[in-house]
Amino acid sequence: MERLIAPKKVRGLTSREVEQSRREHGDNTLTQKKKRSFMREFLANFGDPIIKILLVALVANIVVSFGDFNWFETVGIALAILISTFVSTLSEYGSEAAFEKLQEEAMKTKCRVLRAEGILELPVSDVVVGDTVLLQPGDRIPADGLIISGELQVDQSPLNGESKEAVKKPGGSAGHPEDDFSNPTRLFRGCVVVSGSGVMRVAAVGARTFYGQLAIDVQEESRASPLKMRLAELAQTISRFGYIAALLVAAADLFNSIVIGNGMNWSFILEQIRTPQILFGYIIHAVTLAISVIVVAIPEGLPLMITIVLSSNMKRMLKDNVLVRRLVGIETSGNLNILFTDKTGTLTLGRPKVHFFLGGGGTLTENAAFLRRTELGRLVRLSCQYNTQAAISRRGKGLFGGGKLHAIGGNATERALLEYVMHDVSPDEAIQVLDTVPFTSERKFSSARIGGSVNLTLIKGAPERILPNCTHYYDDNGNRRALNPTRLKKTMDEMAHRAFRLLALASSNGAPDPEEPERNLTLIGVVGIRDDVRLEANRAIRDVVGAGIQVVMITGDNAGTAAAIAREVGLIHGGEKDAVYTSDQIRKMSDAELKKRLPGMRVVARAVPSDKSRLVAIAQEMGLVAGMTGDGINDAPALKKADVGFAMGSGTEVAKEAGDIVILDNNFLSIAKAVLYGRTIFKSIRKFIIFQLTINFCAVAISVIGPFIGINTPITVLQMLWVNMVMDTLAGLAFAGEPPLAEYMKEKPKRRDEPIINRYMYNQILVSGLFTTVLCVVFLKLPAIQLMYHLDGGDEYFMTAFFAMFIFAGVFNSFNARTTRLNILAHIFKNKAFVVIMLFVSAVQLLIIYFGGTIFRTTGLSLFELQFVLMLAFLVIPVDFIRKSLFKSHHRGSAI
Repeated sequence: MERLIAPKKVRGLTSREVEQSRREHGDNTLTQKKKRSFMREFLANFGDPIIKILLVALVANIVVSFGDFNWFETVGIALAILISTFVSTLSEYGSEAAFEKLQEEAMKTKCRVLRAEGILELPVSDVVVGDTVLLQPGDRIPADGLIISGELQVDQSPLNGESKEAVKKPGGSAGHPEDDFSNPTRLFRGCVVVSGSGVMRVAAVGARTFYGQLAIDVQEESRASPLKMRLAELAQTISRFGYIAALLVAAADLFNSIVIGNGMNWSFILEQIRTPQILFGYIIHAVTLAISVIVVAIPEGLPLMITIVLSSNMKRMLKDNVLVRRLVGIETSGNLNILFTDKTGTLTLGRPKVHFFLGGGGTLTENAAFLRRTELGRLVRLSCQYNTQAAISRRGKGLFGGGKLHAIGGNATERALLEYVMHDVSPDEAIQVLDTVPFTSERKFSSARIGGSVNLTLIKGAPERILPNCTHYYDDNGNRRALNPTRLKKTMDEMAHRAFRLLALASSNGAPDPEEPERNLTLIGVVGIRDDVRLEANRAIRDVVGAGIQVVMITGDNAGTAAAIAREVGLIHGGEKDAVYTSDQIRKMSDAELKKRLPGMRVVARAVPSDKSRLVAIAQEMGLVAGMTGDGINDAPALKKADVGFAMGSGTEVAKEAGDIVILDNNFLSIAKAVLYGRTIFKSIRKFIIFQLTINFCAVAISVIGPFIGINTPITVLQMLWVNMVMDTLAGLAFAGEPPLAEYMKEKPKRRDEPIINRYMYNQILVSGLFTTVLCVVFLKLPAIQLMYHLDGGDEYFMTAFFAMFIFAGVFNSFNARTTRLNILAHIFKNKAFVVIMLFVSAVQLLIIYFGGTIFRTTGLSLFELQFVLMLAFLVIPVDFIRKSLFKSHHRGSAI
C-alpha cells in the first residue's frame, strides 16, 4: 500500500466506521441480476411458438413411426428443432455481457483513500460512503461524491458523451440538481481526472451511483422483436390450419371406412360400430392419418431457414462495415419507424478542422498557403503551435523516418489548430514556452508566453472574451493597425449560423493573466473550426427518410449549431416548425405532450443521457419500432432498450456489448445499408414462406383427398422428408441470397403488428396451392396419364412420375415466389446461388428418380415420360403469371 501526505483538517474513517457505512449504504460493487445458464436459456427457447408446433409434430411422428419403424422424418424433425434452438440460444446468450464489461472496467482500477491509519491504495470495491478520496490526473473517480478541496478538470464523456472537460471545485453548486453533470461540485463514478488535484467526499456507492444505475439498466430485458411476434402469430395460424385439417381428415376417413365402405348399408354400419375391435381399427387408422396431416402441414424447415437467412447475411453485411452481434437485430432494422442518431462521428466526420481565417481587416482566407508567405501567417502559426496542449506526432513512422504528421494530446479544438499549421512548423526554431494559462470553460481563453527569437504572449479564446480587449490588428505584413470590430461582425455571424465554431487569436507584450485577458491586445485573426458533415450523409439521410423512417438527431451542441447541421444534411428544411427542441424543453414536457410533439421532432440539442432512454420508451409506447445509435457508456441503457441498438465501432466496449449491431465505420450510410439488408431479409423470409406453405398446402390437400380417390399414400414418408427437410433447407439457402434492391428503401416500414402472411401472400399460396392440387388429382385420376405410365402393370412408374411432377412443380414455383414481378427472372443473376441450388435440387431429384429404387419408391422414366412430367409441372408458371397480372402493378411492387 502506498502512503502519501494527508491533506490538513480532513479525517479518514476508522475500521468500525467503514463497516457501519457498508452496512447502512452497501458496498461499491455493481448490482448483477441473476443470470440464466446456457442450458436454462436453451430449454427456454423451446417455448418459441414455431418450435412448439414442431414438438407437436415430433411427438405425432413418433406415434406414427411405432407402426412401421420408419424413423427418418422423426430424426429429421428432431435435428431441425435442436439446430434451430441451439443457434438461437448461442446468438442470444450473453446478453449480460454489457454488464460484465461494465463490471470489468469498474473493478480493474484502484484509488487512494484517506483512512484513520493514513492514505491507502484500495480496490474500488472497498470504497464506502463517507470515505475521503485523493484525486490526481489520470485517476478514474471511484464513486459519486462532492469535491471538498482543490480544483479538477474532469472528462465526463464516458457518462454524458461531451468531449469538453468540466471544471470541478468546492462551492458554486446553487441552482444545479445533485445529479446534473454541470454541477461544479459533483463528481461521478467512471469519469477521469484530466488535470489538477483535489479531494472528494464519497456520497454514493454501488447501485446508488449514476454509473451503478447504468449497470442495472443494461441488464434489462429487451422487448420481443417484430419477427418473433409475427412468427408467434404464424405458428397459431399454421397450427390452427393443421389441427382443423387433421380433424376433417379423421372424420372423412371414418366416414369413408364405415359408411361408404359398407355401401351406405345401415345394418352393416351399425354392426361394425357395435364391434369394438373393428371400430378401434378404424379409429387408429383415422388418427394415424390425421397425425400425418399435422406433420405435413407444419413447415419443419422454417426455423432453420430463418437462422440460415440471418446468419448468411452477416458476412455480406460485414463487407459494408455492419457487424451483427444479435441475429434478430438484422431483420428488426428493416422495420424501423424512428431512428435516434448521434451527430458527432455519425453524421459528421468526428474530426474538427480549421476551414477559414478571418483577418482583422475583414479578409476571409480559406487557403492555408498564406502561412508561408506573410508575416501574419507566421503569427497564426506561432499561436496555434505554442499556445496549445497538443503535440505533433508521426503515424506509421518507418525505419528511416517519414510517416504522416498528425496532432495528439490536448482537446479536439487544439488538435485542429495544430494540424492547420503543422506542415509549416520548423523543428530548429529557437522558441520556448515560458509560462501558460490553460483553457477552462470559466475563463474561455488560454495564453502562453514564448521567448527566444520571438517574445510575445499568445492568447486564444472565445471571440466575446478576446475581441472587446483588442484595439489593433495585424495586417499581412505584420504591421499593427487600428481595429474596427464591426467590419468582422457580419462575416462572423454568417459563419456562426453555418455551425462554425469561432476562435479569436491575439497577442500582447505583457505576462499572461490567469483571470482576465490583458487590455490593448492586438488581434491576429479569427479562425473558423467545424466538424465536417460526411459527404455521403445527405444521401444517407435522404434514403432513410425516403424509406419512411423518421430520423431524430441527438447532440450536445446548442440549438443553433444543431439546426445548422440538420439543415446541411437535409434533416430539416426552412419551413419546418417545432423541429428543434432542447433537452430542457423535453424535460418539462409530460409524456402525453411529448407523444404529440415526437412526430414533428427532428433535432434534440443540449441532450443528456436520460433523454435517449426516455425518447425510446415514448416511441415504443406509441407502437413504433425504435432504433438508437450510441458510443459511450452513457448510451448503453438506451441501446439495450431500443428495438435495434446501433453501437459505433469507435465507441466503448460497453456500448458495443449493449448494441445489436456495430457500425464499424461510424457512418450513417452504413446504418442505411443495415435498414436495406433488414428489409431484404424480411422479404426473403416471406418468399420462403410462400414457397414452403404452397408445397405444404398441396401436400395436405393430397393427403386428405388421396384416400377418397383410392390412393392412401400419394407421397411416402421418406419422399416428404426430402421435401420438408432437405429441399426446404436448400431453398432457405437459395432465398437467403436475394439481393438488396434500392427500391425496397422506397417502401413504408411494416407495422410492428403486421402479420407475416399478408393478403398478397395468402392469394399466392391459395391459388398456386389449389392449382397444384388440381394438377395432382388430374394426374392421379386421368385414364390417359395412367395408361401412359403403365398403371395396369404396377404403380412404380406411375407413382415415380407423380413424385417427379410434385417436386418439379415446387422447383418452378420457387421462381414464382422469389419475385412479385411478371418477369420471374428479374435480378436472378444477382442471386447466383438461387440458380445453382435449384439446379442442384433438380439434379438430386433426377438421381432419386433413376437410382432411388425401393427406398424412395421410384424407378427410371423414359425421356418422353420425363419431358411430359416437366411440361405439366411448368404449368405453375403461366398460371401464376395470370394471377400476378390480375393484381395491380402498384400492389405487386411492395406486396411482400
